[in-house]
Amino acid sequence: MMESLRSQAVKESTVPVRTTPPFRADHVGSLLRPPELHQARAEFADGKITAEALKAVEDEAIREVVRMQEEAGLRAATDGEFRRATWHMDFIYQLGGIEKAPGDLHVKFHNEQGDIEWTPAATRVKERIRLDYTIFADHFTFLKDTVGTAIPKITMPSPSMVHYRGGRAAIEPGVYDDMDGFWDDLTQAYRDQIRGLADLGATYIQLDDTSLAYLNDPSQRAEIAERGDDAEHLHLNYIKQLNRALSGRPEGVAITTHMCRGNFRSSWVASGGYDFVAEPLFGELDVDGFFCEFDDERSGSFAPLRYVPKGKYVVLGLVTTKRGDLEDRNTLLRRIDEAAKYVPVDQLCLSPQCGFSSTVEGNALTRDQQLAKLRLIVDVAEEVWGR
Repeated sequence: MMESLRSQAVKESTVPVRTTPPFRADHVGSLLRPPELHQARAEFADGKITAEALKAVEDEAIREVVRMQEEAGLRAATDGEFRRATWHMDFIYQLGGIEKAPGDLHVKFHNEQGDIEWTPAATRVKERIRLDYTIFADHFTFLKDTVGTAIPKITMPSPSMVHYRGGRAAIEPGVYDDMDGFWDDLTQAYRDQIRGLADLGATYIQLDDTSLAYLNDPSQRAEIAERGDDAEHLHLNYIKQLNRALSGRPEGVAITTHMCRGNFRSSWVASGGYDFVAEPLFGELDVDGFFCEFDDERSGSFAPLRYVPKGKYVVLGLVTTKRGDLEDRNTLLRRIDEAAKYVPVDQLCLSPQCGFSSTVEGNALTRDQQLAKLRLIVDVAEEVWGR
């Protein structure tokens, strides 16, 4: 089996070296925060250190984690999302017109031991949505100035995440007469955001979108229907709006999307393969690559990948971030071979199934285990696709 993969993938005429994202060995974005960063955040929250002192700790932690990614052999590096509390809300709260709302959202996550609840602050659209400044501009600039051999990668939530948890009910009465105006403003804000990052030198932007994975789960669609949205067609609208947000994107900027079923303290929200959304998702969404979660049976089969057209890449999330146990190399090779039955192997890449620390708390594994998984991904990718 390993020889068959190498014979398919390593021939130079079949698989050119990838010099643009996504890369054969890649990762989603968030990384486990080091203890000194957790301590500094706690001290800042208690008023014991200044914002400048916290930033100094963040800066050094990011320098170290960028070195780790480059030494592991990764072609792209993130800042680990070390300056954020969550993968999405830190961004959403900075969009003009959106504020934190009284009360909390209640999101139920599951793991092998039972259920846990995450209660982030809710959002409220109080005014028309706009982009007042390029969000995470200083984060990206620091990352760009820090990387050595790697391309700096910036992550942010997709436009659908602004809508998914609250829907129409999260919009203050009178702000928008209809949802068309909401989507017009939101997609324009994203176009401005992408342009702003590109002007700073960004060439690799990832839009994280759990909604497009959640909607494969009938229980999630039931919740959406209960609040009054069209659960059977919501994914079509999200794909349409994301394409609007990406329209006119600058030349030389690679865009990927990551779609998982929830990731909080090694727990998840939704289950089910990509079958429900697959045909329009893979066939119509105007991105360069899809980071897809395939680390366990909850993720379904590789069959939905048959809708991936030529020129698009699928980053197979075969290595779990929810446990520290290191995957078997031969199992990863076999699963890549299975996926290649549905989409050519030269359109495949390899990554963890999600971030290691989508929220500041992180998943239940050590930083050494995290590094071992990233190195395994690089090693397996080199075995399949060559250096």
